[in-house]
Amino acid sequence: MKVSATSGGARVGGTTAATARSGSGDFSLSGVSAASEAAAPARAANVAGVTSLEALIALQQVDGPLERRKRAVGRASKLLDVLDQMKVALLDGDLDAGSLDRLGRALREERAATEDPRLEQLLDEIETRAAVEQAKLEMGRAA
Repeated sequence: MKVSATSGGARVGGTTAATARSGSGDFSLSGVSAASEAAAPARAANVAGVTSLEALIALQQVDGPLERRKRAVGRASKLLDVLDQMKVALLDGDLDAGSLDRLGRALREERAATEDPRLEQLLDEIETRAAVEQAKLEMGRAA
């Protein structure tokens, strides 16, 4: 697209904004100063800026399938890491209450739904294993 000239007034219906304001047309407003004419578009521009900013923020909050998958896999990795740390602590004989708390927090995190049924099944198995380990440790502490 070639820009041939830059003019201050935009063409609307064959007339420029400057000629529309100068009163060369049939319509004019009496008692309206040039300052109030300039203020009205400035207020409208501010509203448009806020609206577009809100739209961008809303778009950023919408997660796509890839983002949901990444979050689900990250959560599963965290669960597996906590289970692995607990296994090592049990073998060393120094399992503390903090490990059980970390496992409980990792299980309570919200899980992002993915569109992959195999991944969903794997995530279910990891969560089930973590819940079983948590129940076993809580029963052992109660006894």
